[in-house]
Amino acid sequence: MSDKKDFPSDVKDSAHKIWLAGLGALSAAEEEGSKLFKNLVERGASFENRGREAYDEVKDNVKETVDSAADEAKQRVGGTWGKVEERLDDAVTAALGRLGVPSRDEIATLTRRVEELTAVVEQLKPAKKASGARSKTATAKTASAKTASAKAAVKKDAESAAN
Repeated sequence: MSDKKDFPSDVKDSAHKIWLAGLGALSAAEEEGSKLFKNLVERGASFENRGREAYDEVKDNVKETVDSAADEAKQRVGGTWGKVEERLDDAVTAALGRLGVPSRDEIATLTRRVEELTAVVEQLKPAKKASGARSKTATAKTASAKTASAKAAVKKDAESAAN
C-alpha cells in the first residue's frame, strides 16, 4: 500500500483519470453516435422500402380481388335483369291477352286475311260489270257467299290466334 501522504495525490490522480475516462467515453459516443445514426437511417430506409413494396403488393392483390368481384357481380346482375325483363314481358303479354288486346302475330294474321279478301273482291268487280242484270244477281249471290265464307275464315283465324 501507499503512504498516507500520497493518499490525497492518489485520489487526485484517480479523479483525473475518471474525468479523462468520461471525456473519452463522450468522444467515443460522439463518433459512434454519428456512425450509429447513419446506420439507423440506412436500416430505416431499407425497412421503409420493404414496407412500401409489401403495401403495394397487398394493394394490388386487393384491387384485383375487388375488380374480379365487381365483374362477377355485374354478370350476375345482368343475368338476373334479363330474367326479370323476360318475366315482365310474359306478364304484360298475358294481361293484354286477358283484356282481349290482340298480339302482333294476331294482327299480322288478320292483316294478311284482309289483304286476301281485298284481292278476292277486286277480282269480283270486273265480273260484275261484264255480265247483264241476270248475271249480276248470280254474281252478287256468289260474292255474298264468298264474303260470308271469308268472314267465317277470318273469325276462325282470330279465334285460333287468340287461343
